[in-house]
Amino acid sequence: MIRELERQGWVLDRIEGSHHIMVQIGRRPMPVHGSRDLPPFLVAAIRKEVREP
Repeated sequence: MIRELERQGWVLDRIEGSHHIMVQIGRRPMPVHGSRDLPPFLVAAIRKEVREP
């Protein structure tokens, strides 16, 4: 998921515990677990959030 966000212009801002906080100008920060696989419903929700302006 982190690589997918990076391809879309998101940048790793900071790491807080197990959460990698991704940011993009004009968007709210996106927390992503760095070391765990995400459940399919969460991946779908993140992809939907990323597509919306």
